[in-house]
Amino acid sequence: MTAAAPLSIYLVATPGLEAPLAEEARSAGFNDARVVEGGVSFAGSWHDVWRANLQLRGATRVLARIAEFRAMHLAQLDKRAHKLPWSDFLVPGTPLRVEASCKRSRIYHDGAAAQRVSKALEDTLGATITEDAALRIMVRIEDDLVTISIDTSGQSLHKRGFKEGVAKAPMRETMAAMFLAQCGYSGAEPVLDPMCGSGTFVIEAAEIAAGLLPGRARDFAFEHLPSFNRAAWAEMRRPGPLATPEHRFHGSDRDAGAIRMAKENADRAGLAELIEFQTQTIENLEPPAGPPGLVMVNPPYGTRIGDRAPLVPLHRTMGTVLKTRFKGWRVGIVTADKSLAQATGLSFQPMLPAVLHGGIRVALYRTGPL
Repeated sequence: MTAAAPLSIYLVATPGLEAPLAEEARSAGFNDARVVEGGVSFAGSWHDVWRANLQLRGATRVLARIAEFRAMHLAQLDKRAHKLPWSDFLVPGTPLRVEASCKRSRIYHDGAAAQRVSKALEDTLGATITEDAALRIMVRIEDDLVTISIDTSGQSLHKRGFKEGVAKAPMRETMAAMFLAQCGYSGAEPVLDPMCGSGTFVIEAAEIAAGLLPGRARDFAFEHLPSFNRAAWAEMRRPGPLATPEHRFHGSDRDAGAIRMAKENADRAGLAELIEFQTQTIENLEPPAGPPGLVMVNPPYGTRIGDRAPLVPLHRTMGTVLKTRFKGWRVGIVTADKSLAQATGLSFQPMLPAVLHGGIRVALYRTGPL
């Protein structure tokens, strides 16, 4: 592959959310995006790499795959790594870090594989290999097939740059965006979260409704690559005309400290005028004025923050409140415990694949209009 040839672009997905990420990528104009193991793949240019980082809400990170070859032993990996046209993709002398993973391969030692590729980068590019480098080279060896990628994102893409305050067991923005999509949310209806914590669901929903790009306020690793054009990037990320949603977004929580953090996070995101937060319990929850929309909630569950005993009555209460007061609203509940979801007494649509969240398998339970 040369720098001018189409890139193989790989979107890392949260396990279980590959399908909605592929759908999002296709909707964003990456027409050949398809689900592959662990994520979504499509061919494109460096401009597409920038745009994917800037616009996609569900990707964890964006990798540019720059080489693929077979290697049965370390000497072969060493030889082929030295022959790669590294200067087509990287600036000579750039600080780099190299990470490797080996699976079902005759090369089985991650550290030794990373060391061989690091040596090739030092010898051919004059690179400085350091653990705190902004640019990361990722080496994956599976079934003796070596894939070398540049992590073009840097920090995980769920780090939008606004959430400084974080409550217990926070929902990542990338996951929140995909769960909203799986509930049919497109920005054209109100969203309410009655246990909002630091506000992730309602902030993400308000951003979508207002047409704000998720990567608008952060830096990316691709800015250190020779393919980067600062003027073209500035033009790409220039804000377009913002939508003015007719509806507002609503978050509540019984924890006043969480509400304070949520308000601060929304203010940093420039969304304070679109979101109303208040401290209240689920028993006192009432639907806001206006049309019905989506109740989206990530309630506590025993494996997440400890004691499960009081959670069954909490879920029963939530179900009763929603069924009696929220006629016409749809509900999305993210939980690791099926029995807690069932305790709400709500009727759920067919299940989607489970999702790995902080080492715990969670599922999205969705209803039609109540």
